[in-house]
Amino acid sequence: MTAPRYIDRKTHQERTEKVYGKFFIDLLYGTSWFSKVLSLLVLPLFSHINFLSRLYGDIQKSRLSKKKIQPFIEKFHVDASEFLEPVDNFQSFNDFFIRKLKPEARPITPGADIAILPADGRYLVYPNIQKSDGFFVKGRKFSLETLLKDTDLAHKYAQGSMAIVRLAPVDYHRFHFPMNCIPDAPKPIQGPLFSVNPKALQKHAHILAENKRVINHLKTENFGPVLFIEVGATYVGTIHQTFIPHQPRIKGDEKGYFSFGGSSLILLFEPFRIQFDQDLIEASHRRIEVLGQMGQSLGHAF
Repeated sequence: MTAPRYIDRKTHQERTEKVYGKFFIDLLYGTSWFSKVLSLLVLPLFSHINFLSRLYGDIQKSRLSKKKIQPFIEKFHVDASEFLEPVDNFQSFNDFFIRKLKPEARPITPGADIAILPADGRYLVYPNIQKSDGFFVKGRKFSLETLLKDTDLAHKYAQGSMAIVRLAPVDYHRFHFPMNCIPDAPKPIQGPLFSVNPKALQKHAHILAENKRVINHLKTENFGPVLFIEVGATYVGTIHQTFIPHQPRIKGDEKGYFSFGGSSLILLFEPFRIQFDQDLIEASHRRIEVLGQMGQSLGHAF
């Protein structure tokens, strides 16, 4: 499989993604007979045995991991000038991973009828879920009912709109409220921790509907009831919430963050509640992700 491509929303240029841990991703999700055998033997261990995920996470929290920070910044061209704290203040790789940014680094698009991107990441949007011909690869749909573990809720959003956000390890890993809202208490759903790398998703689109995840109901004035779903991935067993439920939140307020690894967010809207921005729709129609930053426009209310 060729390296994943995306469109940089700032420059409008199409780029090739630098994949963290590319060697192991290619090894586990390749097409050779060796990769297929290795995948059958190894993936169940890493995705279903929480001990291994916790162990690797603990290593990233140790002081020994601090030496990885600067080489990582240089290799993936991470802009350290945006960090709220100096790089030297990070005592572990995980400290760097869950870093906060200066407020001016992510300006919030104004307007109560404008929803914003909730996180830095690579975006795909589906104006009508039911009319979509599949996610990531044609014919490889994942089930809303499996994702939500609620038949009635799945039916409610079946003809609605969806945005999928894939956060790579190089990204800022805090996520924010996309509009003014009152959030309910988070509802965790247990599951495995498969990778959400594009190569993994192309072979196993069901991953997004089965991985460990948290479902949040947002009550909004302009967008109706919105579902905000955090999906864990390899080594991201812990999804941290930093907000207080049932309290009004302003668009752009921090909602939480992921610990070390890759991860995803899913936003679900009822039918005719949001009109996604045209550049996101056009790229998604071509099955190309758009790299955007938290605070940029996602779309406007109907």
